[in-house]
Amino acid sequence: MNTPELGLPVPVPAEGLPARVRIHEVGARDGLQNEKATVPTAVKAEFVRRLAGTGLTTIEATSFVHPKWVPQLADAEDLYPQLSDLPVALPVLVPNERGLDRALALGARRVAVFASATESFAKANLNRTVDESLAMFEPVVTRAKGEDVHVRGYLSMCFGDPWEGPVPVPQVVRVCRALLDLGCDELSLGDTIGVATPGQVTALLTALTEAGVPVSALGVHFHDTYGQALANTLAALQQGVTTVDSSAGGLGGCPFAKSATGNLATEDLVWILRGLGIDTGVDLGRLVATSVWMAAHLGRPSPSRTVRALSHQES
Repeated sequence: MNTPELGLPVPVPAEGLPARVRIHEVGARDGLQNEKATVPTAVKAEFVRRLAGTGLTTIEATSFVHPKWVPQLADAEDLYPQLSDLPVALPVLVPNERGLDRALALGARRVAVFASATESFAKANLNRTVDESLAMFEPVVTRAKGEDVHVRGYLSMCFGDPWEGPVPVPQVVRVCRALLDLGCDELSLGDTIGVATPGQVTALLTALTEAGVPVSALGVHFHDTYGQALANTLAALQQGVTTVDSSAGGLGGCPFAKSATGNLATEDLVWILRGLGIDTGVDLGRLVATSVWMAAHLGRPSPSRTVRALSHQES
């Protein structure tokens, strides 16, 4: 396997960009949730352990949703205790109070709720309207904060929706403000079907700042459906965002939006950040090896360009 130890990529810092970015790794949850073949719990646990060994500090472990909706993550109760000794943040998704109960019983200290900026996706994903879903999240967030648990709010369809088309910026801003008002500590802005372009990203982040949403509370979650994820990430960094979601090896999609393809690959993200002189604390060689290992378990090569370049994986 090639390694980037020959001085590549060349780090050339650019003005106006953060010195460090925190990568919120979603491969073990968002990356695996759409896999048709069940991934054994032991493999998932080893995947998270290997990811932790790369220097990643936030690794989303699983989701406490009903197994009927996401069968791949039905082993959350078995998986999470196997990871409790890891010295990293292990956030989990909780759709409702029952999910929160299950997560808290296992000692989870970071949870996430997942909302939608559009009515169509709220109906498809949660079988509720946007406002009904916010009402469902209110007791979840309140109870979590009462337990001193960190709460992340995911917001899907921030830029485009497969049923509704373009999503108006004020519509996204309204739901973001509502999630913060509920008590969420941070928000993740999702381009669920990967249709955003840098101008849209800049416009949304500008509008959120004008609405009093601190950029320090924002992360971005881009899908690479149209090859725009890295360009959109750069636009977000230029606006002061320092938290970026990505998935090792580019795994993942969304089971409730069939046009959603893979997440931004963590390796591709680390490569561009390294080239910009931005610190992530991630060992790229170890990360590539981890994604190659996981790809072997899944029976197909990683879609990440960086993984393929550094490991000579063939498509």
